[in-house]
Amino acid sequence: MKLNGKVSLVTGGTSGIGAATALELARNGSDIAICARKIGERATEIKTKIEGLGRRCILIAADMSVPKEIMQSVEETATQMGGIDVMVHSAGGAVPGGLLQVTPEAWYAAFDVHVHAIFHLCRAAVPLMKKRGEGAIILISSAAGSRGCLGALAYGTVKGALPHFARALARELADDHIRVNAVSPGIIRTPFQDFLTPEQVKNNIDNRIPLHREGKPEDVAELIATLASNDFITGETVAIDGGMTMRIV
Repeated sequence: MKLNGKVSLVTGGTSGIGAATALELARNGSDIAICARKIGERATEIKTKIEGLGRRCILIAADMSVPKEIMQSVEETATQMGGIDVMVHSAGGAVPGGLLQVTPEAWYAAFDVHVHAIFHLCRAAVPLMKKRGEGAIILISSAAGSRGCLGALAYGTVKGALPHFARALARELADDHIRVNAVSPGIIRTPFQDFLTPEQVKNNIDNRIPLHREGKPEDVAELIATLASNDFITGETVAIDGGMTMRIV
């Protein structure tokens, strides 16, 4: 699918991987709708950059834990932009704590933002994609979703659900030429990683990541753009982690 002239909806598109993805899709010719809980200065700056690339951009305030707001964000995108061709669900956040530390409220909230949100997003967007004869959905999983990660039981569980959602939905939508894939980032230098101490960063680079560097949001954004445009990839989860999850030692 050529992205030139297409419409891409990016949730969590005001920082980190989401913001880099919105810009990368715009560089590839797509018009962009960005959803975020709050539309502030950072969102306006990204909108200005996208418009500087000659693409349209709208900003939509929507909480991805609230089904009504999720569906309204899709409807608003379709109304203002004429439809939806690509959808990237990048909204989310850390959920620290093991079994006896994470609260039930945090557990359920993690499912609302990471798992239930994609159900509602896809229910709203897929009929619009079917009308256009094709589409691409990309979900953001995590290395924590494919390996046991201490102190992040809820986060690892919800991120682990996304690859199977992608596989199952990809199979369901293949006849409609709607592709569904996921990416599984490792340690990417975004505000999400700001809790790491200098010693932890050094250990990651020296010992945990075979390529000996942290990833950049732009690395992940380039992969997402490829999955959006390549017409022969569906049902896959692609790790982008500098080799971290493939190693034994």
